[in-house]
Amino acid sequence: MTGDDTPFDTPFDTPLTASLRRAVAAAPDDVPLRLHLARLLLDAGRGPEAVVEVAAALQRAPEDREARALMTEAVGGGPATRDAPEDQRRSPRPGPGPGPGPAGFDWARAESEVRDVSPPPPFVTGPEPTSPPAVPPADPPPHQRPRAPLAADGSGDAGDVPAWDVEPAGELRLADVGGMRAVKERLEAAFLAPLRNPELRRLFHKSLRGGLLLYGPPGCGKTFLARAVAGELGARFINVAINDVLDMWAGSSERNLNGIFTTARRHAPCVVFLDELDALGGKRSRIHHGPMRNTVNQLLTELDGVSSASDNEGVFVLAATNSPWDVDAALRRPGRLDRTLLVLPPDEEARETILRYHLRDRPVAGVDLGRLARRTDGFSGADLAHVCETAAEHALLDSVRDGRPRMIGMPDLLASAREVRPSTDAWFATARNVALFSNEGGTYDELLAYLKRRKLV
Repeated sequence: MTGDDTPFDTPFDTPLTASLRRAVAAAPDDVPLRLHLARLLLDAGRGPEAVVEVAAALQRAPEDREARALMTEAVGGGPATRDAPEDQRRSPRPGPGPGPGPAGFDWARAESEVRDVSPPPPFVTGPEPTSPPAVPPADPPPHQRPRAPLAADGSGDAGDVPAWDVEPAGELRLADVGGMRAVKERLEAAFLAPLRNPELRRLFHKSLRGGLLLYGPPGCGKTFLARAVAGELGARFINVAINDVLDMWAGSSERNLNGIFTTARRHAPCVVFLDELDALGGKRSRIHHGPMRNTVNQLLTELDGVSSASDNEGVFVLAATNSPWDVDAALRRPGRLDRTLLVLPPDEEARETILRYHLRDRPVAGVDLGRLARRTDGFSGADLAHVCETAAEHALLDSVRDGRPRMIGMPDLLASAREVRPSTDAWFATARNVALFSNEGGTYDELLAYLKRRKLV
């Protein structure tokens, strides 16, 4: 243990660990140094002392991956002692008798309960995770993405090098998305069934071009769903953020859009995903800035596929927005983004899957995920991730205060669910007025039906 009220060393310290304790006491915010001390303690079989050091490190760097992994290993017990020198080996699971670390902690029970939550299927909605294999890795910031110069003819490349990142067809499928049955049925009818049945497609003259606008509260998995559609289609994927398009120089934004769609046509079948469409294709009646109006006009042209010798056959345009009422009406006419799909907060089945995913690597015990899923109705995927993070903070701080590690339990998760307010409430407050008073042509009938089911209107 370290700290102002704790001695620098213990009777079990080697000269190296004693020296490290003094160094940590002199520089308590040095997280790598503290983790190095924790690793030495863990390798010496002194798990509880290592947990205290890792907990102090996590207080200073909650997102540190090495600290999280070390905490899981220290709490759950592991192969940390097999290579330790004989004179340093201590039982990593001390009982109530004498020995290093806090007394009375039942390590055998902890090890049996640390995986109380079974491994989840490869699924998540909300913020895109960064580590599991089924979840696409997070994109780098737009200014860090490698991009070749555009050719003079506007083809989108120079020297036959694509100017835009074209991701290969991923392994993510709609089956990996929990819940959302209505959304999947609409996607099947719009895109997937015609692609899987080419003979029927020719019989009914069903085109493979088209666009779909996903809208709904933030943090509910619109980007994740778009990647799953690309995986189902076996299509390449171009993720377009607003910073990829807008440019301060006159004409550059239009040229960027042309480069994106030209690249997509060359790599068909390809899904072009336009994020934050309300910022890229806002209502021209509200735009008084000439270049922005030209950008919207260029987007309309590209969606029509008339800017090149070939049309948009095999180019699937998916767009996402939290504010569909701010999107220019011309973008949503037939032949462009002519289908609109509401992506709502996850249902109970999906909430349980999301909670299981976010608790997969954390030490938990006695958790009833079904009960917790019922208590979090209306939470987005991002909200559920925050519930799990808050519960982990409660357990971690208790472990630091008591000097002994403990599992994350149901009381922690229920307290977190009461503490975290659903971020979707503000969105539904705005959407309610739109659905009631601006529902021209039944555009928001699906949203209105949901609001009525939830007794929000």
